Amino acid sequence: MLILICLPPPLVLWPVLGILGSLLVGIGYGFFTPLIATFEAVGEDVVNKLSHCFMDGCASTIRGACTMVRDFTDFCFHSYFSFMDDLSEKVADDEIPVDIKLSNLPRSLLVCLLAVPVDVLMISIVAFLKSPYMLLKGWQRLFQDLIGREGPFLETVCVPFAGLAIILWPLAVTGAVIAAFCSSFFLGLYGGVIAYQEDSLQMGLAFMVSVISMFDEYTNDLLYLREGSCLPRPKYRKAQILERRHQIETSRNEHEKTIAGSNITRLTSERSRTLKKAIQQLKPIQIWDWLFRSCELNGKILLHEGLITAADIEECIIKGKCKKLSKKLPAWCILQCLVRSAKCDSYGLLISDEVELTNFNWPKDKVLDWFLGPLLIMKEQIKKLELNENEELCLRKLVMTNSNERPEDWDNTCFSSTDNVKRAQLQAIIRRLQGIVANMSRIPSFRRRFTNLVKALYLDAVETGIITSRDGSSKSRVNISEQISSTEARSNHTDESYAPNRSNSAADNSDNV
Repeated sequence: MLILICLPPPLVLWPVLGILGSLLVGIGYGFFTPLIATFEAVGEDVVNKLSHCFMDGCASTIRGACTMVRDFTDFCFHSYFSFMDDLSEKVADDEIPVDIKLSNLPRSLLVCLLAVPVDVLMISIVAFLKSPYMLLKGWQRLFQDLIGREGPFLETVCVPFAGLAIILWPLAVTGAVIAAFCSSFFLGLYGGVIAYQEDSLQMGLAFMVSVISMFDEYTNDLLYLREGSCLPRPKYRKAQILERRHQIETSRNEHEKTIAGSNITRLTSERSRTLKKAIQQLKPIQIWDWLFRSCELNGKILLHEGLITAADIEECIIKGKCKKLSKKLPAWCILQCLVRSAKCDSYGLLISDEVELTNFNWPKDKVLDWFLGPLLIMKEQIKKLELNENEELCLRKLVMTNSNERPEDWDNTCFSSTDNVKRAQLQAIIRRLQGIVANMSRIPSFRRRFTNLVKALYLDAVETGIITSRDGSSKSRVNISEQISSTEARSNHTDESYAPNRSNSAADNSDNV
């Protein structure tokens, strides 16, 4: 009900905010990109610096702006609906849909009306009473660091800023009291959620009292006062209270261990700094380029072997339905990398003969960090399976053509092993890889680059005569060729980061895939 009431204002403001955000991004990108290019044009190795100062940053900014618009369009019309498709899939048998019980809403509303004034008043009082101690405790700690030249006073350059922190510390205390006052509203409203979840008015009222005690204990821990709280803390969960107590005790023990080992970690971190400086970290665009380059080379091989048909390519180019091809082709490329890395007993992932991805040179990118951990685990799982050469070759066909849902799906196939456990593990790895690739396909630049990749495969198939041996009318092939020809020049200008090299044959590059 609260969401329905608050929904119209953001819907009305959304177009206005979208227009303003687009203007700000366009102005910022159009100003700072040429500015940075101008500074780069006066480098040491640049010839004719005067001409470069005027020329650099003009055409590249326009191309970059076009690329940003294309990626944002793909995100709006591809990634968004991909998320919606996942949410709208059929509910599994072991899942229970969440139904809002209207009969529980009056109870939750009553708890909110009672909890908000009580919690706001009590939490504000607790914060106000402990604010003088927080003020004195902070000043004491800052002056001790000043005398002992520790903490923020360790470096001479930081002394003025640390002195400013002493002067402005009352403002920090005032901000803490204001933050406690603002958060008390949300804590009171959460009592209604507890009453709804537990289907009990008593549990909601218990949370109203218990949250005051939890806030008091939190402030005691923050100010290094005695543990716990003298305020009552009734139970507000029916089934999870024992589990929550166990989690709290476990977290406290882990916190004590981290404090005890902080001195050791400081020493090891100082030693590891010199080692990290010597390791050259890869950039995310290098990983991205490797993936699409591998998809191009493997795509040509699979196209020659008939595992990728002309119908798949035509459906992707004409109808825009690349869901099958965009999942299975990258998944096979990554699986091949995992198999090669496990066979070579590599510490990380071998993306080429000269480059190995490890925890040290992996790009410090949050999105890419989500993929490295699972890939390393799957590499170790493949290593324990000990695949032979025939099984490795058979995986190519199984990934591209089979459903890989049950071990029985691999019966009467080229996979020689009859071990159902081994089959199930490999099928689980393939399904997980396809899930990772499905998430990668929602990254804005993926759709643009994969579309260019499919067009390159189509042109390569036309040049080698493979496309004529497949099913499909000549009229559709002419339309596709005209479409590629009309958009090839534009795609070359809007996508500098990926330019498929169609001159190399699949046979020449099969050793480097």
